[in-house]
Amino acid sequence: MTTFKREFNFDKNFMVKVSNNIRKYRNLAGITQEQLAVDVEKSYDFIRRLEYKKGEIGCSIETLYRISIVLGVSIDKFFE
Repeated sequence: MTTFKREFNFDKNFMVKVSNNIRKYRNLAGITQEQLAVDVEKSYDFIRRLEYKKGEIGCSIETLYRISIVLGVSIDKFFE
């Protein structure tokens, strides 16, 4: 079986969307960055940087999952 390289257009700035959406849904839920940090067991500074560094830092899928549970949104909403 022959395999070949297929072409895909991966969005290199997808974390910008994720960061913006975390902030959006956090604000809609009326939750502070500090409270979100406590709820997902991360530092306040981590949440602050995640939202405001616009994709310069990443996070694990487990952290995204925890954030989605706390904010009451499905994880796919962060990528829209």
